[in-house]
Amino acid sequence: MKKWRYDSARDLDQAPLDRLRQFPREPDMLVYGLRSICALMIRGLLRIYNGFEIVGHENLRTNRSLVIVANHCSHLDTLCILAALPLRKLHRAFPAAASDYFFNRMHRLWAAAVLVNALPFGRNGRTRASLTICSELVADPGTILIIFPEGTRSTTGEINEFKSGIGALVAGRDVAVVPCFIEGSFRAWPKGKRLPRPRKVRLIVGPPRNYRTRNGDKTEICAIAAELRNAVIGLGENGTRSDPARRGGNALLKPKIAFGEADPP
Repeated sequence: MKKWRYDSARDLDQAPLDRLRQFPREPDMLVYGLRSICALMIRGLLRIYNGFEIVGHENLRTNRSLVIVANHCSHLDTLCILAALPLRKLHRAFPAAASDYFFNRMHRLWAAAVLVNALPFGRNGRTRASLTICSELVADPGTILIIFPEGTRSTTGEINEFKSGIGALVAGRDVAVVPCFIEGSFRAWPKGKRLPRPRKVRLIVGPPRNYRTRNGDKTEICAIAAELRNAVIGLGENGTRSDPARRGGNALLKPKIAFGEADPP
């Protein structure tokens, strides 16, 4: 696997927190084992506590690199997507996480680096550098990059506009882009609540898309971001129509069309 630098300090005598903040992280069998054990526990808890289910699981069965995009309104979202991946791929799966939030406190840093193998994504002046790291990651076969293009958790359950950074990442690149819709995570663990609640959560995985023929000008990358947002919304609408018990009252499906600037995904 290629080596990318997020932080130039990489000496073994670094403080432990600094070593967790660096990216990529050095292979560590203890961390790999701990991550796998925690993943099994989380999958069991999601199934028991939240009745978690996956629809369209076959769309993730590939050895190619993937960019997974999804709506975002809960810390459960990352855990749900990771729970849909084979355990052997967890160490090559990188959820993009805001470096100013997840990498500044001990408990968040540990969870981000050890538990979910998060990629530190700069939102305050380091967006371009972070996108470059993402581009290099997906160029490495078998890598899975998880992006929430809204940029932050929704506080209402609605799907906000997708930032155009996701378009800049996939335009002109031969990589599979998989839209996903996460249903119920807002009710289960909305922003501001300390602990999740026992509410049904479902992950709907759509068929992969490819944007290798699209160029990277601003109009195109904004259009790609809008197309992916519509694809995510469509998955939710189709899932609701196919299950009468879920019809009505789903705030996540309210449209809100707008284009973002080249902010972090």
